[in-house]
Amino acid sequence: MALSPVPGGSTVDAVLDQIQAQVNGGSWRVGDRIPAELDLAAQLGVSRPAVREAIRALSHVGVLEVRRGDGTYVSSGADPRPLLRRVARATARDVFEVQLAYDVQAARLAARRRTAADLARLEDLLRARDEAAEADEFGAADARFHLGVAEAGRNPVLIEAMRFFLRRQHEAMRTIRLDHEVPEGGPAAHRAVLDAVAARDPDAAARAAAAVVEPTLAVLETLVDSGAEAGPGGAEGRA
Repeated sequence: MALSPVPGGSTVDAVLDQIQAQVNGGSWRVGDRIPAELDLAAQLGVSRPAVREAIRALSHVGVLEVRRGDGTYVSSGADPRPLLRRVARATARDVFEVQLAYDVQAARLAARRRTAADLARLEDLLRARDEAAEADEFGAADARFHLGVAEAGRNPVLIEAMRFFLRRQHEAMRTIRLDHEVPEGGPAAHRAVLDAVAARDPDAAARAAAAVVEPTLAVLETLVDSGAEAGPGGAEGRA
């Protein structure tokens, strides 16, 4: 079965479908190395980042294995698309519940392991977040800062888990910025995380990270209790 250019619309999902079809159809068997990102992007008529994100999603669920310096191999014939669709349909509350767990541990680790270079990079990421005005730009900048904290903690499993979840976090923060009824952790709350990381205080970093997420999550819980959550298209589910 040959790859074909993907139609318009949700590019990453379309790329994922094409890759999975090669596995399901037997064109790519367990143990086979798949084409390089650049080749896949050319054959599918999409950007390389779209291919990379689809490969990352499939590697997180065990279908593909990325071997640094060697390539990407098929490791399972299972079809993870139902699971990935459930993640894609997650509500903002779902996203913030996961973010709370990730961010607290990421901040603890960053406070223990950060370097001077990490602090300089986090300063740049925080400045970009503070200066972002447009909702989509803000969502992306916010996600990059949170990932940067995790990267300073140097736990590869946590970093990859956050990268996998990054698109949903980006979308959730974009929605929060557009919905003035739901508060967001502002510059001061994020500065407190960075200050605690700089001070090498894991407990203070964990508290500060929780304080960023918990006010937003509390309001989202109230929306659920009041029946305002209506799935992907509702007040809370627009993320």
